[in-house]
Amino acid sequence: MALLEFKGITKTYRGKRALNGVDLEIANDTLTVICGPPQSGKSVLLRLLVGLEAPDGGEITLDGEPLTATAAGARPIGYVPQSFALFPHLTVRTNIAYPLRLAKVGHDEVERRLGQVAELLNIGHLLDHTPDQLSGGEKQRTAVARGLMKDATLFVLDDPLVGLDFKLRERLMEDLREMRRTLGIAFVYVTGDPVEALTMADDLVVLDAGRVVEHSDVLSLYHEPYNLRTAELIGFPACNLLAAEPARGQCHTALFAFEVDGTDSGALPARMSVALRPEDVRLGERDGTLRATGTVRLVENLGAECVVYLAVDDVDLTTTVRVDEGRVPTEGDRIDFTVDPDSLIAFDADSGRRIGRGRRAAHA
Repeated sequence: MALLEFKGITKTYRGKRALNGVDLEIANDTLTVICGPPQSGKSVLLRLLVGLEAPDGGEITLDGEPLTATAAGARPIGYVPQSFALFPHLTVRTNIAYPLRLAKVGHDEVERRLGQVAELLNIGHLLDHTPDQLSGGEKQRTAVARGLMKDATLFVLDDPLVGLDFKLRERLMEDLREMRRTLGIAFVYVTGDPVEALTMADDLVVLDAGRVVEHSDVLSLYHEPYNLRTAELIGFPACNLLAAEPARGQCHTALFAFEVDGTDSGALPARMSVALRPEDVRLGERDGTLRATGTVRLVENLGAECVVYLAVDDVDLTTTVRVDEGRVPTEGDRIDFTVDPDSLIAFDADSGRRIGRGRRAAHA
């Protein structure tokens, strides 16, 4: 049985549907990330879960028990909001302990939990400081600690690292993953950042336009997306998307044509979109089934790797090059590249439904 279930959840604001029949199951002892673009319904879903708002329709159950009629404070859920929401005049110790003091939990139990989360988040030395004496990362750790104080079945984190610099986010992401493993409790984590989603998730949920587009373990969802929006939204650099149409039993893009596994010409829709991950565009090679030549428009150096933007006739392609794997191309270079057909995934452009992968040639 799933730990948490959303069944047919709907929510409307001023005639606009924010959640449109959300069905979702979340397992115990996992870190489940809900990722989607702005206005996809991510934060609305969390607000319904923690009890800050009520759904217009549907049911939410936690550990088999319905939540919808349960007051927010009575739900066994720890909540870390997007903003720090710290009381500026209170110490870190008092900020963290505030929810338990409000619930009239005994002093000894409050101190026990306070010591546990302070050690877990390495903020014991900050307990007597006030928020104005903390860095951004220390404030975030304090906010997380307060959310973890509750004796909860589930912890919910609403984009908790937004606004922090990359290095700090990277460190806190690993801290949160380790913390979840230590506690052995399910985390639901919401973010609009696909890199953060891929880094954090055991299971990944893609939410778009108020609906669950796809839900799977993180590796399967990245490598084998079954919806076009999943391929569009999850990954960095962003997935290359090529318009395509059927002709002579093959899927034709502006760059190359290929057969699609498990289909024939009659099964291909009139409008298709082909997804190609940047890492599957191999520069400087001619020994491949699908070959082309492009001009380097731009190179972005990310340190260990570079993102290379190519112009191939009227088509733009993005690829990545590891710095230690050979010469990094420069702007204006003409460069050959290859693509294996089985790295291409064809989708119905209208429905978003996956059609299949490119078929590798028999001799390849």
